[in-house]
Amino acid sequence: MPELSRRRALGAAAALAAGTAAAQALTATPASAADHQHGSPAPFDEVYKGRRIEGRPVSGGGHHHGGGYGVFIDGVELHVMRNADGSWISVVSHYDPVATPRAAARAAVDELQGARLLPFPAN
Repeated sequence: MPELSRRRALGAAAALAAGTAAAQALTATPASAADHQHGSPAPFDEVYKGRRIEGRPVSGGGHHHGGGYGVFIDGVELHVMRNADGSWISVVSHYDPVATPRAAARAAVDELQGARLLPFPAN
């Protein structure tokens, strides 16, 4: 077995660092990825305080002021709207703008305090 020289140790460390950097670059989500699709935020699906919250691009009919992006709490659509400054509001927390649709869904769950979200009537 050859002895580990300083040159080999540095070469192995450099190769490991390059591999790690490449793996991180492939899995990292850059800040601009949040607006990956015509200004649409990235999709999300998680359980927050026991409630399933989802956000995803939507198309077709419906009551979408979020630029074709839908937010759902336990499968019921939360009416969201994107403001001109890029912040988001929902029908539940209309006077408390937040930075993302995920934050709007979490704020709505907090405000609902366990109550069911009722569907927003379309005009």
